This record gives sequence, structure tokens and C-alpha cells, in this order.
Amino acid sequence: MSSPKSKQTSPASSPRAPNDDQQNEGLDITHHYLLLLFDNKLFHAPIGDNPQRVLDLGTGTGLWAIDFADQFPSAQVIGTDISPIQPAWVPPNCEFYIDDAQLEWTWAPDYFDYIHIRDLYGSISDWSALYKRVYRHLKPGGWFEDVELDIRVHSDVVTDPEHIFYRWNRVFQDAGEKMGKTFKIAIGSRMSDLMNEAGFVDVTERRFRLPMSPWCLDPKLKEVGQFVQMFIDGGIEGFSLYLLTQVVGWKYEECQVFIAKMRQALKNKKLNPYYELTLVYGRKPEDATAAA
Repeated sequence: MSSPKSKQTSPASSPRAPNDDQQNEGLDITHHYLLLLFDNKLFHAPIGDNPQRVLDLGTGTGLWAIDFADQFPSAQVIGTDISPIQPAWVPPNCEFYIDDAQLEWTWAPDYFDYIHIRDLYGSISDWSALYKRVYRHLKPGGWFEDVELDIRVHSDVVTDPEHIFYRWNRVFQDAGEKMGKTFKIAIGSRMSDLMNEAGFVDVTERRFRLPMSPWCLDPKLKEVGQFVQMFIDGGIEGFSLYLLTQVVGWKYEECQVFIAKMRQALKNKKLNPYYELTLVYGRKPEDATAAA
């Protein structure tokens, strides 16, 4: 049994949505549909069979860290988050800390074999600084992997720029910029560019389509779409209201109308909406120094 231990947090740090049971359930659903999408793989970087020190930044409810600890019982797995929403019962080789990844880390340089990040879009003020901090605390030869969602709704059918999909995209992208925590990290080659700039080598990028409902003919993607739809149905109001009222400054009634239009469009079986997901991993060179 383990309870999250406190290391350090910043008053400026805040989750991109409220921490309630529904939002936390959404994190668990996300873990499930990503495992489906990735054919039950927890990671893609070639980390070998014996990673010893592993860090999961922004661990959320901790499911990834717990599953990784079960898969590698000889590894020390640490999950950090600014919210204490992790379970108490965890594998003996897994620990959770309340910690802000954007502050200076308390671990030594050249410490971890593998560092994992997933779905921190809209939560980070300076992605370049974060990637460089990851680089500093990885051992030479260690691997870093990041999986991020492009929150824009895509459709190969919808072309009207004033459609609710594209209005939605503009509003939330602007909200991210307004609060200083961009939602644009997964657009274009930004992630791989930042990884290269930080000093990583063997940088590999993969992109995935994430259907937002079960419209795909492919059985796997159809199932993925079912769970993404479940995630959206449960979380869209909490996520949207928080940003639209607290950041954008809309009235509650405006938000409800906007959200209702989006829900209606997502139920239209002819529009085939999807997200795009970017996965990037890279290696710290064997001859690197922590200060590089």
C-alpha cells in the first residue's frame, strides 16, 4: 500500500480541467483506448528488457505506471502529478509523488533509464524547457517518449470553416494560448523538433488517427471509437465549462449552447470525426553529459 508523497508544487500550476470523479474516470478510459490503439503496448521506444529507473510525468490516475511496474517487476517506477488522484494499492515497485514537472527536479541528473509523458497538452507552460529537463535527468543511452493529442476535431467530410467543429477548434486553441499552456504541441513536427533541439538522437515520430465515435469499418478502430466517444460524453462538459468560463470568459448559458451544438454534431454518423495523435520518442546519446 502506498499513498502519494508530496515533493513540490507551484501555485501557478493547475489541471486543465477540474479533478472530479467523472474527469478521473476519463483518464482511465483514455488509458484503455490507447492500449487498444497501440495493440496493448505500453511504450514504443526500444528500452530493452531491463529498465531500472522509470519516470511517468503527469501520471494522472496512475494506470500506466502501475501496468508498467507489473510488466517490469525489477524496475523502480515513479509516477508524478500535481493532483493526488492515484490509488493507494499499487505494486511494491511503484511509487507516486505529488510533484510539479515544471519546477526544478529533485532527482539527480543522469538518473532515469526511461521517461514517459502522455496527454499533457494544455498543462505545460514551456515545452522546450520540459524536454530539456527530461534530457538532463535521463542516463546517457536512456529513452524519452511522449504521446500527445491534437485537440482539433478533424473530418474529411466537413469543409465549411464555420461548422461547429472548426469553431470549436479555434475557441479552444485560443483558450490554450490565453492561459499560456498551448494545446498545439501535437500539431506539425513540433514535438520531434523540440526533441531534436533538446539533444535527443534517433528521434522517431508516429501519427495515429483516433476516431471520436465507432464509425470506422476496421474492427479495432471501431472499438477504439466506442471508448473515445465514452470519454467525450463523460468529460466534454467539465473540460469545456472550465475553460470557457474561467479562461475565455463566456457566460454559462453561452457555454451550454456551444456544447450542445458540438454534442449534436458528434452524433451525426455521416461526419466521421477524428482526432490526430502524435507519438515521439528519442534517445539521449551515450556520450552525452547532463548539462548538455
